[in-house]
Amino acid sequence: MTRSPAWLALATAAALVPLTPSPATALAVPLSHTTVPAGPATSPVTLTAPAPTPPASAKNPPSSPPAAAKNPPPPRAAGAGEGPEQIVNGTFDTGTAPWWSTGNTTPEVEDGRLCADVPGGTVNPWDVIIGQNDIPLVKDETYAFSFFGTATPGRVVKALVQLPVDPYTQYLSAGPELSVSGNTYAYTFTSPVDLPGAQVAFQLGGSATPWRFCVDDVSLKGGAEPDVYKPDTGPRVRVNMVGYLPSGPKRATLVTKGTEPVSWKLRRGGEVVAEGETVPRGVDGSSGQNVHTVDFGSVTAPGTGYTLEADGETSRPFDIGAGVYRDLGADALKFYYTQRSGIEILDGLRPGYGRPAGHSGVAPNRGDVSVPCQAGVCDYTLDVRGGWYDAGDHGKYVVNGGISVHQLMSAHERARADGIHRDGDLDIPESGNGVPDILDEARWEQEFLLSMQVPDDKPHRGMAHHKIHDAAWTGLPLLPHLDPQPRELHPVSTAATLNLAATAAQAARLFAPYDAAFAARNLTAARKAWAAAKADPARYADPADGVGGGAYSDGDVSDEFYWAAAELYITTGEKEFRDFVLASPHHTADIWRERGFDWGNTAPLGRLQLAAVPNDLPDRARVRQSVLQGADRYLAVQRAHPYGLPYNPPDYDWGSNHLVLNNMVVMAVAHDISGEAKYRDGVLEGLDYVFGRNALNLSYVTGYGEVASRNQHSRWYARQLDPSLPNPPRGTLAGGPNSSLQDPLAQAKLRGCAPQFCYIDDIESWSTNELTINWNAPLAWVASYLATSAAPGACKVVYTTHGRWPDGFNAQVTITNTGSEPVEGWSLAWSFPGGQTVRGHWNAGLSQDGATVIAKNLGWNRTIEPGGSVTFGFLGAGVPGPAPRPERFLLNGTLCR
Repeated sequence: MTRSPAWLALATAAALVPLTPSPATALAVPLSHTTVPAGPATSPVTLTAPAPTPPASAKNPPSSPPAAAKNPPPPRAAGAGEGPEQIVNGTFDTGTAPWWSTGNTTPEVEDGRLCADVPGGTVNPWDVIIGQNDIPLVKDETYAFSFFGTATPGRVVKALVQLPVDPYTQYLSAGPELSVSGNTYAYTFTSPVDLPGAQVAFQLGGSATPWRFCVDDVSLKGGAEPDVYKPDTGPRVRVNMVGYLPSGPKRATLVTKGTEPVSWKLRRGGEVVAEGETVPRGVDGSSGQNVHTVDFGSVTAPGTGYTLEADGETSRPFDIGAGVYRDLGADALKFYYTQRSGIEILDGLRPGYGRPAGHSGVAPNRGDVSVPCQAGVCDYTLDVRGGWYDAGDHGKYVVNGGISVHQLMSAHERARADGIHRDGDLDIPESGNGVPDILDEARWEQEFLLSMQVPDDKPHRGMAHHKIHDAAWTGLPLLPHLDPQPRELHPVSTAATLNLAATAAQAARLFAPYDAAFAARNLTAARKAWAAAKADPARYADPADGVGGGAYSDGDVSDEFYWAAAELYITTGEKEFRDFVLASPHHTADIWRERGFDWGNTAPLGRLQLAAVPNDLPDRARVRQSVLQGADRYLAVQRAHPYGLPYNPPDYDWGSNHLVLNNMVVMAVAHDISGEAKYRDGVLEGLDYVFGRNALNLSYVTGYGEVASRNQHSRWYARQLDPSLPNPPRGTLAGGPNSSLQDPLAQAKLRGCAPQFCYIDDIESWSTNELTINWNAPLAWVASYLATSAAPGACKVVYTTHGRWPDGFNAQVTITNTGSEPVEGWSLAWSFPGGQTVRGHWNAGLSQDGATVIAKNLGWNRTIEPGGSVTFGFLGAGVPGPAPRPERFLLNGTLCR
């Protein structure tokens, strides 16, 4: 499917800034993901100038500064500012001029320094500014910027050198943490433009309490040596720092100049437990490094503190054990509770992450209780409280929420019989209500998606609004309950409507065993959305609608139609949806993109669901075979890649880490279908990259590995900017390398990077280090898969339906022991695809919890001899819709086929 480019440079800067990814690039908004601004770069340009209107796609939009600022700069004579020092009166020997400030603070000279009392109660960094204008910059000149600063009490501030008018391009953006005793801070940057009137600004706002700022010896001089960013990549032996499963592949990558094999040793506690020779792989195009592969897969002994030695280097430590990923599933899912909108986050449930309810209408917050549309879009308001904040901003988007909640529900749907998703396992407010916590968390988002549907008595009834977010961008840090911006509903779109149709159809069957009314509500909403989308099939989101939130535009929704039809067919079995699926060009097309699937490429979701979820589609065998073909393609990419990635485009996408994981989802489904170990091994090796076997020698998941990402871009997980705030919670996935480098920090630090090196763990790098709900979703899905992906056991189950009637059916189950040892005290678990229930049984004791049924022996038939079988049967109560046979059976916890 042809897609729009991942980012769009602002045309307003064309005269000053080239439209290519470099430090000169104008602030931009990607079209492939809704990202969040690094913080407004604005300040008053003149004392009385009104706040300018930001461009439609401004990534760092201006704020609304006070109407007047104090200490206006005097006129500067032509040619002034030339020479080694660009700052006028940076030592404040002649008072405060030409420095200016916003009207809410009064700078004064104290002990030879410029000092100011910064008021409390401000929300954004740009609410309080001290700056100097008319700073000349010369293109390609490298500048040294330095100052001495204090804060009483200590504070993090923003120090900027920037374009002083829309789009406020930042040439230097720093976030020094000032102390009471004071320090000297020094930075270098290279100007990408000739600019006679740049601006130096200290943004001081965003504190709830007042404090005092002092600055001295402010200097900006040309002729500096370029500050070349060199990431600390640690030892040249790159391993999965979390560890390896005893039964899985175990590979590492050695970075070396050598082209011949070298010896390696695996140690534990000083003892050599394995050794061998590396396999040279040549130059890896994704990193530009010459690398070798180390394979120590023969080692299966569990243990902690393993290290790998090769070429004079020793890797970071790692473990081998069955439980290395034991906590990952829960941690990746727990991420969602702290992303919730409209509810207090309880510190007792997430110590260190408690905060008041966001966007609940408590001042200064405008709330999501009664949100109007953008001007001219509609004449009503909607209560759209709840849902998950999309990323590190305060926006909520239907197309991004759709794939996210789908993958959480899909993880549960796949593993219902395994019992790994239980009530109480996530420690959320709903724990203890009898519903698996993963479904409770998914419901929080699904309720929001339902609320975005247009009421029946309004134009475009049944369609869904595309998104809801602030009227203008906000800076960071900014907790959700302190966001003062008005909120707006944006126009409906066919894409959003189809996302609602797909997830509501899925929710209808998954919630049927727990809440029949909610299930019915979802099915009704799904049908309305489907009909509305068919009636208005080409209502696309405006790609220019990017003020205050990402646009999420998508000019081809045929894939969303396919996904929605697939979910509706699986749930209802109805001919309309079956025929639509079979007629869709996506049904037989090659949909397995090298770059992976995402919110804008959803045809694989339909294909995977039709393959994995029991249904009676006529050509389902072909569908399942196509998933194996897609997985084989990703395996081939992985085997050819020196770092073992199932992803290898010439340039890396925004959020590349979640694309890597989504390709692994395809391999995992292929393993479920076929039972072939190669697909499971591919998933495990793909995780090696995520957890440290990469060019940066870095785990991209917070809290996992000796060195891990921790400063993901967020307005409330913002410890890097405010020590009183936390880092993102354990189990949060960073977006990962992104070749386009849309944000100024990445442009300044990573210019010319090889794809794997296009990443920096800094909160200001929103294009490489963002966190999002749809990036954590495949991490949670894969973690769930790993908990239930053991090889099939020596057993076979035949499930036969002997009769059906309007409200019930008669089923018989036969278990055969295909192994060489007796099966003692057997217990068989499976889950019904919908809301079916057991109401009578024979030759076994049956119990049911939600959709999951457990059949146990009656004593007299407790043993199944090798080659022998047992048979039992039951009467089931049906529900509206199809009742295909279950396909996943576990005998005494072992998967049968």
